[in-house]
Amino acid sequence: MKDAPLLLLVPTALELERLRDQGGYDPARARVEVCGFGPVAAAARTATLLERYKPQRALLVGIAGTFDEESFPVGTATTFGEVALEGVGVGEGSRFVAPPALGFPQWPGSTDTTPHPIADRMRLEASGPLLLSTCAASDSPAHAAERKERFPAALAEDMEGFAVALACALARVPLSIVRGASNVVGDRQASAWRIPSALAAAHELSLEWLAKEPA
Repeated sequence: MKDAPLLLLVPTALELERLRDQGGYDPARARVEVCGFGPVAAAARTATLLERYKPQRALLVGIAGTFDEESFPVGTATTFGEVALEGVGVGEGSRFVAPPALGFPQWPGSTDTTPHPIADRMRLEASGPLLLSTCAASDSPAHAAERKERFPAALAEDMEGFAVALACALARVPLSIVRGASNVVGDRQASAWRIPSALAAAHELSLEWLAKEPA
């Protein structure tokens, strides 16, 4: 089934509603779908949607936590060029051992998908900083600092980016990711979060990205 050339994925209905508040997206340019909260739902749903609609490209848009308020202030958005995964492997915290050290890639590569093994880090279509995807968000500044120590290049934390990237890689569909910073990583005080402004910034940046894409 052929459809719009771009599949635009949003993790949650809440994020989608805020993006629609900003004007949404032209359905002739992008099919917009919810991919689900967290890595398991996002991977499974993305794979289903890629098979159903067979897009030329995919774009993930939503919120994230920022590790660096100076480089990525709350209420702004950026495009990421690489995504890494934290949480699949052995142990946790300082005892965590990631797939590369275990010798088990999450996907070994194959002739009908990506030819390269996938362990815990993937390049995306656009250029930009590193996004760290986690199975559970950081619950304190100390937790965030621990993760930042393991991934010093990470600018932000989300829960779906790597999962969507893996599904796209297996389907050979290029992916870009735009995230708005709604909070500082590890800050669980909801009153300090800025979800509407983060998604307004993500909407604006994603429209700029779409404008550069061929119709």
